[in-house]
Amino acid sequence: MNNSEVYVGLDIGTTSIKALVCENVKGQIKAIGVGVEPAAGMSRGVIVDIDKTARAISNAIAQAEEKSNIDIKKVIVGLPANYLRMQRVHGMITIANNGQSREIVDQDVLNLAREALTQSIPPERTVIDLVPTEFTVDGFDGIKDPRGMVGVRLEMKGTLYTGPKTIVHNAKKAVQKAGYSVRDLVVTPIATGFNLLNDGEQDFGTLVIDLGGGQTTSSIIHDHQLKYSYVDPEGGQYVTKDISTVLNTSLKNAEQLKRDHGFADSTQADDEVQIDVDVVGQDQPVQYSEKYVSEVIEARIRQIFDRIARQLDRINAPELPGGVILIGGVAALPGIKELAKQYFSGNVKVFVPDQMGIRHPRFAVSYALGLYEDRLSGIDRLIKQVVQEADFGKTTPEDTSVSRQPQSEQPTENRRSVQKRSNQEQSPKKKDGSFSNRFKSLFNNLFD
Repeated sequence: MNNSEVYVGLDIGTTSIKALVCENVKGQIKAIGVGVEPAAGMSRGVIVDIDKTARAISNAIAQAEEKSNIDIKKVIVGLPANYLRMQRVHGMITIANNGQSREIVDQDVLNLAREALTQSIPPERTVIDLVPTEFTVDGFDGIKDPRGMVGVRLEMKGTLYTGPKTIVHNAKKAVQKAGYSVRDLVVTPIATGFNLLNDGEQDFGTLVIDLGGGQTTSSIIHDHQLKYSYVDPEGGQYVTKDISTVLNTSLKNAEQLKRDHGFADSTQADDEVQIDVDVVGQDQPVQYSEKYVSEVIEARIRQIFDRIARQLDRINAPELPGGVILIGGVAALPGIKELAKQYFSGNVKVFVPDQMGIRHPRFAVSYALGLYEDRLSGIDRLIKQVVQEADFGKTTPEDTSVSRQPQSEQPTENRRSVQKRSNQEQSPKKKDGSFSNRFKSLFNNLFD
């Protein structure tokens, strides 16, 4: 089998690690093997014990190798959006040959990308990605791929994504200790936004909510770019702990109750259905209704949705034509769409990969990572080459004319403190003003 047509997405989550092998068969990506291993050495999406995480990664990839019959060497690693920062960049180079215009080639794009990265980045941060918005050739803007055109001056506007060196280093180190190499590092909201949404959803604006085990990440994709991301410190693990605490049962039993009998919207649960629950300190199981268990689940998810809605109100986000896409393990709970509709405007749907063996929203991230590399355009691959050089400290900008407009950084939100639980429903406020003006105002404020 041609290894160049095989991609392995590695989703290093707080509660589980998933490795998914994807193969390009005649232009179609197919999932051919998946490995799932309980996470170790993780806290809220971040690696805190490299050795433990490395062992879990090794086990997950070994499972994927066995099922796919592929000898895996390299993986595409998803990075959490924790402490992600975005900033606008603008670079310009002169490409004239003895004062005469000439045809733009790959090397010019590489030089331009290198120049766009020659701005001040705090020493504790590292470049994760650079996404071009548009190219301009001799004043003609709106160009997506300038190669083959002729000109004297080449410019690029784009968005630079940076993250803490510690998070990036720990992810690389864990993969290397597991015995594999990193093919690419991708911020998970970028991977999911670009590979799980259709063209219209990416263009007009969509909210993606990743309901993971240790945290919940909400991201806005607009104009085919990640424009905003907020990390809430609660996820499915907290739902499980609530059930365990309220019902006085073990975490293992609580997790099983959540999966087998839980509803995100308790109004859909049946009060007549009784569940036998093994309670700590009791010789005999205690019966609880399906509705009661679901009320415990709903309370926590409401709290998460409420905080996300408040954050969107805080940045004055417009209503998004693409609606809301729910992914992650918690998104599999019945009634999750109906509950989300009480907090967010537009259509709400749960994304489930249409591939045998991974038809569950918990595989959305690993699936998106597997698709990511295959769907990169030629320009994207050139930019990635420069980003990877910068990541390893190899970039030395060439002697070209430069005009840059560095912008102040805008950190994504990361809630460190957990608000007091409240079952009171909060709905987002109605938005005023035109859609285009609200989007323009929102994203200008994020960067200015």
